[in-house]
Amino acid sequence: MTSHRYVPTGNYRRRKATSLIAQGVMVLAAGLSVGALFAVLGFVFVQGISGLDLNLLTQTPKPPGEAGGGMANAIVGTFIVVVLACVLSLPVGVGAGIYLAEYGRTGLLAQLIRFMSDVLTGVPSVVVGLFAYTVLVLPLGHFSALAGGFALGVIMLPTVTRATEEMLRQVPDSIREAALALGFEQWKVTLRVVLPTAFNGVLTGILLAVARAAGETAPLLFTAFGNPFWNLDPTQPMAALPLQIFVYAISPYDDWHRQAWAGAFLLVALVLAVSVVARILGRRTPARF
Repeated sequence: MTSHRYVPTGNYRRRKATSLIAQGVMVLAAGLSVGALFAVLGFVFVQGISGLDLNLLTQTPKPPGEAGGGMANAIVGTFIVVVLACVLSLPVGVGAGIYLAEYGRTGLLAQLIRFMSDVLTGVPSVVVGLFAYTVLVLPLGHFSALAGGFALGVIMLPTVTRATEEMLRQVPDSIREAALALGFEQWKVTLRVVLPTAFNGVLTGILLAVARAAGETAPLLFTAFGNPFWNLDPTQPMAALPLQIFVYAISPYDDWHRQAWAGAFLLVALVLAVSVVARILGRRTPARF
């Protein structure tokens, strides 16, 4: 038997070289993106860790020009505004996702909801803030944490809607058919079988939406506005970490600059922690069949 030895041709060598070059470019691009991320995180860590102290976490801001003080009211205000955003957006977003996945997969209304969700995802946050200012701040006659929560809720809404739809679509139809065969009504199948099965995935989408909203500044400038004092009333202006960082960063005081970096470190740590939790939940099996 005669064995034939493969001899590489010029065309093969050219394709091989092109493939290696393309792989090298992709590796370089990935390295640059990861390097930029670590550069930002490292710079914020180096600048912010030196400004962290107990006063930052327990005290309110001092008057302009006076050293000391902290961001305790802004930290609490951030949690309040984000909770308000969740209260306003999650029922609507999860409900819309359920409708798209279970009841309106191909209808005109479903296509319109998907299109509007995709458009809303790309709307600049400053435009959302201006919208909240027009529909809430102007009619009420004053800034408030409620208006800030509304603005952040609008930002969260498309992410929650689309994540819920995609996670529910991943539940096999055999699960639905088995529940229907047992005599359950469709709404009970959705709420008691399909939604619990996709719970981890839905929660992951919610956490990613929270991580994005928690770091927004522009919408809060038009709505929550900020407050240098303690305030737990959602109908009044309220401090938030992004707002406090913005005010301190543009000030002429070195001590405020130091606190701005410390606040940025806290905010990045919060967003990073939420993102890590979302990734962990996303890797877990969303259903047990």
